[in-house]
Amino acid sequence: MQEAERQNIKQSKKSSFFKELLSGSMVSEKLILNNLGYIVFLTFLAVIYIANRYNAEKIIRETARLQSEVKDLKAEALSTSSRLMNISRQSKVYNMIKEKGLDIEELKMPPYRLVVNRKGLNGNQR
Repeated sequence: MQEAERQNIKQSKKSSFFKELLSGSMVSEKLILNNLGYIVFLTFLAVIYIANRYNAEKIIRETARLQSEVKDLKAEALSTSSRLMNISRQSKVYNMIKEKGLDIEELKMPPYRLVVNRKGLNGNQR
């Protein structure tokens, strides 16, 4: 008889398990309420993960924008340097002075340096 009672109890447990699973009471009462802290912790981790992902994407977009800006500025600096080198050539400067009608002449002799030795009253250099 005891064997029949055990099988009967097992059978009722199996049927009650399926009944609770299908009705939703198992999920709502047993799983959720018993593991509420764990579920809140997992939800918190998911929110942090999503926020971290958005922050990483924002940083990547900003980095790409700054790299593009640096590339553009380098090209502009090279272009400006090239124009300045072209404008500052001696022949261009001479032509620009003539066009403006300035009364400046080109040096015919190269510049030279003056060296002055100064000696004081006692013969010491100052």
